[in-house]
Amino acid sequence: MTGIVFDIKEFAVHDGPGPRVTVFLKGCPLRCKWCHNPEGHSSEIELFWKKEKCTGCGLCRQDIEHELCKQLGRCWHHCASGALSISGQKWEAEALVERLLSYAPILNDCGGGITLSGGEPLFQPEFALEVLKRLTTVHRAIETSGYADETVFLRMLEVVDFVIMDIKLADSDVHRSYTGVRNEEILDNFARLKASHKPHLIRVPLIPQITDTEENLSAIARIVGDSPVELLEYNQLTPTKYAMLQKEFPLGEIAQPSKVDLSIFQNAKLLKL
Repeated sequence: MTGIVFDIKEFAVHDGPGPRVTVFLKGCPLRCKWCHNPEGHSSEIELFWKKEKCTGCGLCRQDIEHELCKQLGRCWHHCASGALSISGQKWEAEALVERLLSYAPILNDCGGGITLSGGEPLFQPEFALEVLKRLTTVHRAIETSGYADETVFLRMLEVVDFVIMDIKLADSDVHRSYTGVRNEEILDNFARLKASHKPHLIRVPLIPQITDTEENLSAIARIVGDSPVELLEYNQLTPTKYAMLQKEFPLGEIAQPSKVDLSIFQNAKLLKL
């Protein structure tokens, strides 16, 4: 079974209990306008271009159909300056599990584990579930938007030890305008997560004047109740990734962040990355 991974981050500290090895799976059904991993949107392999490193030598265009190169990445080998790179690599589930289990002794010793992230890891459901199912000797976590088929979500709950789930916007119409999808399925899956008693963490991205309003945060607080919450500050470097993919950052200029009252939530903390 094959999946597409765009990054493997060793010893991450914000992706679950203890130090983690985090695997970022490519592809996501949402299009959050503030997304800090736009390379995770498409399920296809993509080309990254760092304009500041490009010397304009033209070697990448010699004897190459550039539009085809964007999909297959043939031209990046010709780049002597390091301006071109590939986002996305095909992995067999068995090979990925073998690599991840090589970290198990040290991760187990320090209370860490493996986390699947994205993109949306459940956008490659069979691959993600197969990998998680095989990682039986190490703590398993997933970072998810919660936007997944009920059957897939319930199967996921059977093969993980910890769930990090985003709840971005409480109002479904507003949610659709900023992410491309309504949130009923997400909230239904949160209810399933809560009912499962699986250890979990809810993450709320603080996007100025969009998600960080008192109205939205108060509504989310009512939804999540006593679930632990991390409020995630907006990453100011996000627009640079869109430039590397030769895409426009959907939000343009970001407003100044609001002052957030943590006491709105029963159990919340602020996370700065």
